Amino acid sequence: MSDVTPQQPAPEPEGPAPDFDSMTRDIADVPAVEVITTVAVHLMSAAAVNLGLAEEGPEHQDLDEARKLITALAGLVTAGASEVGSYHASPLRDGLKSLQLAFREASVVPDEPGQGPGEKYTGPVYG
Repeated sequence: MSDVTPQQPAPEPEGPAPDFDSMTRDIADVPAVEVITTVAVHLMSAAAVNLGLAEEGPEHQDLDEARKLITALAGLVTAGASEVGSYHASPLRDGLKSLQLAFREASVVPDEPGQGPGEKYTGPVYG
């Protein structure tokens, strides 16, 4: 008798398999302004959590991660502003500035004006 047990076939996934062709077509139907603003909102949310602004507060604070996210957001907002129009760009700029100021406030040793996260794209941010 052998110690090897026969392998069972992998169970079949429940429901129909995803239709990748229709998924690709769906993303093609999403306007660029929606993609850009959605990405910006995700960056803002992640930065806020890493600044300790979430419900759990300082438990998730990581200023190094927040700096990276704010810098990426600043690049996206600066580059995309002319593409998405002022209606969409204005609230994104406001949110970015709020995060930049929150970063300065959360820092033990604040960056000099013009040296904070994303300020190479936006210029110095003052409160």
